[in-house]
Amino acid sequence: MKEILRFNPIYQDRVWGGRALSTSLGRELPAEGPIGESWEIVDRPEAQSVATTGKTAGKSIRELIAAHAADIMGPAWPADKPFPILVKWLDCRERLSLQVHPPASIAPELGGEPKTETWFIADTQPGASLIVGLKRGVTRDQFEAAIKDNTLENCVHRFPVAEGDSILVRSGQVHAIDGGNLILEIQQNSDTTYRVYDWARVGLDGKPRKLHIEESLKSIKWDDFEPSPVRSAPTSGVIADCAEFRIRRVVLDRGETLPIAAGEQPRILSVVTGKLALGRTHHLERGDNVVLPYAGEFNFKAEDPCLLLITENFAG
Repeated sequence: MKEILRFNPIYQDRVWGGRALSTSLGRELPAEGPIGESWEIVDRPEAQSVATTGKTAGKSIRELIAAHAADIMGPAWPADKPFPILVKWLDCRERLSLQVHPPASIAPELGGEPKTETWFIADTQPGASLIVGLKRGVTRDQFEAAIKDNTLENCVHRFPVAEGDSILVRSGQVHAIDGGNLILEIQQNSDTTYRVYDWARVGLDGKPRKLHIEESLKSIKWDDFEPSPVRSAPTSGVIADCAEFRIRRVVLDRGETLPIAAGEQPRILSVVTGKLALGRTHHLERGDNVVLPYAGEFNFKAEDPCLLLITENFAG
């Protein structure tokens, strides 16, 4: 198993979504409805990425790892262990709920999973922002009082963003995404989200969405004040580095190559802008996310100027 692994996207209706995955990424979407998420790479009981090309076509990511764990993930990877990263595109036409993911220290008690994630802003409308962390000095008592009197926006850290910005959002950090952002989200393989506040919005069924205030209050890190984003830059460099993964921004001019050696580690390659060629058989374009197996050796060539993300250090 030495070829790149490409998968069909799994689209998700979301009340805050839109149609930018079609207009910005050229995707063919379901005919109607607000599409908020495209799950690009996922290995969960409720959602399985299915491969699209070569000898792997039609097989789920779970089937592939079960049969080729050493080639895909490395010689020490158990065949029954899920792929540890979930990659999504998020089309946030409206603001998402204010939410938090439980830290590993408390997730088992709450029956959830920790989730540390990185948001990379691929496109944004003027004035769009992110919310991550608390305003400096806000206490738990102040936060709880603000929930009751609907003034919670005064307690959280909101900052403007531009195309190419990114931020690492750790488990325990309260957060929300403002409307007008198209985001590539790279995260731990988890689907546990506790909503603490939803701006008085109703769901697609016309009813208020469920909140998880008690779980949220137990999960929030109360000393997490005003984290800073990584701002856009025209150079390559690390944009996120944590225990769960590392993400590198790679900038290539037309004609430049990106060699990936075999036998180092599995990686995820995400194309944010531009077009890549891999020999004569594979072309990767804006929006594509692929797994580069441990056993594979690759030499990509930029057909246009490219901005890429490489996710690594997730296989232990």
